[in-house]
Amino acid sequence: MNGPVVVGFDGSPESLAATDWAAHEARRRALPLELLQAWPWPKTDVLGTDEAISRSRRRLAAREAELRAAPGGIEVASAHVPEDPVEALEAAGRSATLLVLGSRGLGTVRGFLVGSVSHQVLRRAACPVVLVRADEDGCAPGNTGDVVVGVGLRDPCDGLLAFAFEAAALRSVPLRIVHGWEPPVGSEYLSATAADGTARDLSAVDRDRLEALSADWRDRCPGVGATADLVHAAPAAALVDASATAGLVVVGRHTRRWPVGTHLGPVAHAAVHHVGCPVVVVPHE
Repeated sequence: MNGPVVVGFDGSPESLAATDWAAHEARRRALPLELLQAWPWPKTDVLGTDEAISRSRRRLAAREAELRAAPGGIEVASAHVPEDPVEALEAAGRSATLLVLGSRGLGTVRGFLVGSVSHQVLRRAACPVVLVRADEDGCAPGNTGDVVVGVGLRDPCDGLLAFAFEAAALRSVPLRIVHGWEPPVGSEYLSATAADGTARDLSAVDRDRLEALSADWRDRCPGVGATADLVHAAPAAALVDASATAGLVVVGRHTRRWPVGTHLGPVAHAAVHHVGCPVVVVPHE
């Protein structure tokens, strides 16, 4: 897709970090960058006064000018729209290659604080959404480290792996494909010997599936050094642990609707709340 890299901006330190990361990614992909600021408040609200709106526009224009003047020569534009932020970002995602959002720092439970706007966009956007953390200085983390992608083996994940391989190729770094495996429900009622044997047999099946999947993609993308790891742990824990030295983590979100609407699965939820490097949530069938 050749749409722009769109980044949400509101002047906060985390949105500044997100715009830095988005500018690097736009340069890497040779795509235009668009800063999007939504301003939904009515004029009766103090936040929606003419003075506040003017100040917001000036701040957005200044950030646009900074990014345009940075080395690399990317095309930069900005938009200040009087719309709900979720609706504006979701609409932008229909034609964007990537949506980039900032995330606040660690909360009281040592997890990242994902605001309601980010959480809704992560669930609803039609394109991949990147969540970027701001460090203590308000800067985006460096792009060092390999790319890690978490995969399941029960459903197709071609869209997820296509994004992960492309991301690794663009960065000239290795790709690590991680699958968390747990014994099937009910195996705890077997004898220790039977449980061990069942676990070995079933994990061997998944290991073979994982290797076949990764071998197929290595053949498709021979320029990327990819390894596959089956980790005996819950999928969410396996991915979070694997991210310790990663520069980017890629995780999927099924686009099929549930009775209560679209949602993040447990692995994606763990990644966006507990992985320190940028996290990409890729919608796929």
